[in-house]
Formats: sequence, structure tokens, C-alpha cells
Amino acid sequence: MIVGNMGILVLILLLFLLCLKVPTYHAQQQDQTSSFSPHRTVIDVKGGPESVVWVVQLSDLHFSVHHPDRAFDFKTLLPLALSMINPSLVLITGDLTDGKSKDLLVMRQNEEEWVEYKNTMEDVVERSGLDKSIFYDLRGNHDNFGVPVVGGSFDFYSKYSINGQLGRSGRVNSITLQAGEQKYLFVGLDSTMSFGLCGPTNLFGHPTDQLLTEIDLELARWDSQSTKPVNKITFGHFPLSFSASSQSGKTLKDIFLKHSLSAYICGHLHSRFGKNLKRHHLSNHLLLSSQKFFQFNVHQIPSEGIKNCSFGAPPVEEFWEWEMGDWRKSRAMRILAIDRGHVSFADIDFKSGSKKTIVIPTFPLDSRFMSTSSSHNEYECEHMLPSSYETVRALVFSVSPVVSVVAKIYDSRYGNLDNVMEAPMTKHVDRSSRGDLYSVPWNYKAFEDPSADRFWLQIEATDIMGRTTLTELRPFSVNGLHAKVLWTWKEFFVMGCQWAALYYPILWFTLYFLLLLLLIPRAFLIFSRKQHTYKNFLAAKGLVNGIAWVLQELCRVPIAWFGFLGYLFYLVLFPWFVGQVFTDGGDRGYMTYMGWVVKSSNNKRNDYIGSPDIIVVVLPHLIFVVLPAIFFSGALAAERAVHRDNFLSISGKKADDYSRLNKRSLRYDSRGNRRSKFHFDGRWMRSILLVLCLAICWKHFKNCRALMKAYEMNPLLHFPVYSLGIPVLLGYVIHKTKGD
Repeated sequence: MIVGNMGILVLILLLFLLCLKVPTYHAQQQDQTSSFSPHRTVIDVKGGPESVVWVVQLSDLHFSVHHPDRAFDFKTLLPLALSMINPSLVLITGDLTDGKSKDLLVMRQNEEEWVEYKNTMEDVVERSGLDKSIFYDLRGNHDNFGVPVVGGSFDFYSKYSINGQLGRSGRVNSITLQAGEQKYLFVGLDSTMSFGLCGPTNLFGHPTDQLLTEIDLELARWDSQSTKPVNKITFGHFPLSFSASSQSGKTLKDIFLKHSLSAYICGHLHSRFGKNLKRHHLSNHLLLSSQKFFQFNVHQIPSEGIKNCSFGAPPVEEFWEWEMGDWRKSRAMRILAIDRGHVSFADIDFKSGSKKTIVIPTFPLDSRFMSTSSSHNEYECEHMLPSSYETVRALVFSVSPVVSVVAKIYDSRYGNLDNVMEAPMTKHVDRSSRGDLYSVPWNYKAFEDPSADRFWLQIEATDIMGRTTLTELRPFSVNGLHAKVLWTWKEFFVMGCQWAALYYPILWFTLYFLLLLLLIPRAFLIFSRKQHTYKNFLAAKGLVNGIAWVLQELCRVPIAWFGFLGYLFYLVLFPWFVGQVFTDGGDRGYMTYMGWVVKSSNNKRNDYIGSPDIIVVVLPHLIFVVLPAIFFSGALAAERAVHRDNFLSISGKKADDYSRLNKRSLRYDSRGNRRSKFHFDGRWMRSILLVLCLAICWKHFKNCRALMKAYEMNPLLHFPVYSLGIPVLLGYVIHKTKGD
């Protein structure tokens, strides 16, 4: 008993020491200074209409040797579409190649995929008739799997991408579209890891302080040189919910808010979580509460009193984040247009084949995805350009001549869509037109309303072949009010949760919870007179009493209890496993709960790379393997106690006789015949628990197999405690309880 008490005191002391070493996430990041200056380009947009420019975005192509249809469809569908649209820029926001094996477990660069990407892009550029220089393709995390150093032999992005071929070697690319006196600034950013770990622990964007400084400078480039407001749009691969903070704690969001962007467009999440992966960001000092960890809705609602109509007042610090669907499965393409400062977009789905006509309403804006705070403020203060409000406008692209375009407005006030305006639109005639802009005058003041979704807009276009194209109905608000958009739980999970900030709070909450599950019942067992037993549970049933009884029964299996406790301390104090994190086959690194410790090409040790990317390994193991293993081990011990009490009550034997008699009963039945090896003696609950324990082991085995293939590991040499700890502990508990 003295030894047990001393053990508890030592463990409590260790727990206190652990509390003192809780790390701060961004302090662990390595700030790799960029050796490349930003690449700057100014493009004079020639031809009309001068009031509007448009660009095309594509994302997550994932060209793969195992899925040749992705590149084939890209080569088949895109040239005609790009030729028809004639964009000023084509932005490809990451994950150009897949970098995965057929079983999806090995994640490294494949040069064959990069050669296919290069050949496909050359074919698309040539057949579309566009200048190659307007194509910008960013690096995504898949394009960075296993790349130890940028510019090295395994950095195929630098060799085969369009950016690489055209010498755009910096992490920041700045493109200014100049149409007349108006400037439109696009800033592309590469926030992938400085050291490209193999997947799956390569999931987040990692902007450094140097990168943030470069972005800040580029976004401020025209502030003092342009007499008119400059529309600013940034593009990258990672959503902000999957972007970490820099070493100093700054984030991309801080920089974007400072410059009041029109939008940040990105990819990475595909379409598997939903099509409504959009998020409105507003400066924190305008919010009613801090939203460092969560944003519960698409919109951030400002506090009262932000209206400021004085001239020279600073703009509202806000911007939209628009994630787009992928090419990999969804065959998605986005057209983004800026019409007299109003930014709109339309997503095109090529799964059903090529499109003959594409229509994009450019004004009025969709009230679900407009910059509501600034738009409402400008309208209320009458600072907007009246000329931009006087017409309904739409861009129309078609392979055949268009014979009619009609604007339709519906009123939903009485629950039905009542047509209140239907007017033909006329094309802006320009001999050197880049595209067709249609407009129709309207009395916009007649559509002022306190409801942001009362009025709905739809554009109908008919070509010479008689084919009719209708845009989706979209709500609008001329006075700048926003229509409510609610995330589904999956959309909130990937867009509303700031996972880089959440990793350590969730980790330490889980670890402390697991430790308390072990320590508190043990303390009650040693120091308290109140014992939780099966009889006590029958007398005072309840969930809490049941859990306390189960966990206290686990404490009565000392080796299992100490085993689980030691396993948790091992996960905190020692490396989880050793693995090959780079494609070049160099020195192995080891992973802890804080990240990977690896050596770079210059033999310099780099600590805690890939944090919080390791969240995909650490949290699932703790929550879906360790936690249920503790509970089911306790449940097995509790089931043993129930069986023991029932056996003694029926046989009338003393507790001391239980073990000897029960061992014989396991081998022989009442007639003296030997029992089957797999006979469960009618203990159906134990059978269920055994199945659940096997399910945990199977889940753990699958995780270990994935890590073995991903990082070329031997379970006995490179991660014996991680891989064998849980199965051994469960096996011991099963063995210990089978004879009771």
C-alpha cells in the first residue's frame, strides 16, 4: 500500500510538471527567410468593356498516373472554354499533381505526373489561343510532398510548372491588371512548408513572417500612386482555417484585413464537405466577441455604430474568403469578375460536358456573398458611384451568336416568386471587345428594402441555335444588406474552426481528461472509504456511477492501469515513431506530439516541423484508440466482477474458493466434458466487449499500416511502443479476465 501511495504522489508530481511545459504553437514554427523577391507584372488590359475585368480560377487538379481521366478531361474541356471566356488571367490555386500511390498511403512526388501536367498545360495554352504568361499555377501541399529543399532534384514544381518555367521563383507573385485608369491588383502566395514533409502530416499552410511582410508590401504597392481605389484580390491554396500563424503570431488574416481586400480565393478542401465553403472576415475590434478559435456562421456580424460618413474615413476592414471546388472529381471552374469595383463570381460544372453559353451577373451583387459592411456604409452615406447602380449588368460568353439576353427580377415578399421586372438587355458595342457585357437601365431605388433576400435576380440568354441558358436565382440588396447563409455541420467543421489555434487546446484537454480518468478512480480506491462496486451501482444507478465503477475496476488490475498511465506519459515525453519524411531517402526524422524533428540538407536540426499538421495522427489516436481502449478495459474488468459476484451468490462459495473453482469450470462443464477453447460460458456481455476490443485493435492496425507505408517504417524498430502498446494492454486485460 505504501508503494502504491508513493506511486500516486510521483505521478501527480509528474502531471504538475507537464502542466508547466504546455507549449505555445506559433513559438515552435521555423521562420525560413525567403531568398526570392516577389515577381511583379503589370498587364494592360486592351479592348472593351473598360469597366469590367474577369479572370478564371481552377484548383486541385490532382493529375495522377492512376487516374488519367483528370488530365484527359482537362485537355478536352478547358481549351474551348478558355477561348470562349478570354480571361485576363488564369489562376490555378495548387495541387497540380496528386503525388499519391494507388492505395492512397504513399505520398511522394511522381515525376511522371509532372511531365503529364506540363504537356497538358502546353496543349491547353496552345489550343485556347491565350498567352502563356497569364497562367499562374501555385504550389499546393500535394506538390510539396517529400520535397526536402526548393530547387532540389525532387522539386518538380520548379521544373515543370508554368511559374517555374517562366522564372517566377518567389513565394509571392503580384499581377496588376490595368484597364484605363483603373487598377486591379492580384497577389498570389505560396504558403506551403519550407520543408515538404511526406503526407499525411503535410496539411496546413505555413506563412512565415518574411512571407507576410512581402504580401503586406505588395498589397500596399499602389496605395500612394493611384488616384482611384484599387481592387485587391489575393489567391492561394490553403483556406485560412487550415493556415497556421507565423513565428511572431501574425496570420494571413491580419494582413488581408489591414488592406481591406475584395476577396481571398483558394482551394484545398475540394467539394466533399459542401459547396458553401465561403467565409466573411471582419476586423476583430468591430466584433462583439473574439473569434480566435471559431466562427459559427458564414458572416461576421459587426457591432453597432460602425457607420462613418466623413470623407477620408478609413475603409471597413473586411474581406471575403471564397474556397472553390476541385477539378479532381467535381470538374469545377470559377469565373471571377470585377465590375466598377463590384466583385462577383460564378462556378461552372463540367461534369456534364462542355458549356455552350456562360452567363455571369455582375450587378446587382449576390447579397449572400457581397462585402456587406462597406457596401451598406457606402450606400447609406451616398459615397457609391451612382453610375454603377443605374443598370443591371451581366457578362455573356457563348460559342454561338447570342440573339437575346433578358433580366428578370422576382419579389418573394408574399412567399411566391412574383415577376416584377422583365427587360431585354443590350450589348455594349466595342470593335475590340474582350467579351460581351449586357446591361439594362432600372430604377434601383425602387428595390430598396430592409430584407436582403426579398428580391431575386435571374438572367436568361438565348443563342442563335435556340439554346436557352438561365443563371441560378440569386438574392440581391441594393442597399448593401446581407442575406443569411448557414453552414452545415461539415462546412462549419472545415471553414468555421481555426484548426491551427485549436490543436493544442484540444490535445491538452484530451490528455488531461485521459489522465484524470486513470488518476481520480485510483485516488478514491486508495484514500476514500467510498468504493464503487457492482452492488453500489445497482443501488444507485446512473451514468456517472457506472463510469466510476468501470474505471475503479480497471484500477483493480494494477498492471493494466500502470500500463495505460505509462503509455500516456510515453506519448508526451518521448517520440512516437521514427520515419522517412523526405523523398531523397536521407536521414530519418522522429515525430512527437509537437511535430517532426528533422535534419535539412545542410545537416541542420529543425525542431517541430509539421505542426499542427500532425493533428491528423495525434488526435485520432488519442480519441479513437486510447480513450475507448481505457473504457473497454475497465468494462472487461467490471464484467469480471459481475460474473464473480453471480458465481459466488449461486454456488454459495467463499471468495477464496472462486478462483480455484472457476478455473475448473472453464475447462469442464457440469457433466465433466471438456469445454471448447472458444466457449464464453454464457457471458454475452464479455463477448460484445471482446468484439469491441478487436475493433479498436483493427482501427489501430490500419493506422499503423498507413504510417508504415507513408514513412517507410518497421513497427518493431521505428515505433514499437506506439504500435504495440494498446494491443498488448488490451490483450493482457482480456487474458486477465478470461479465467474469472
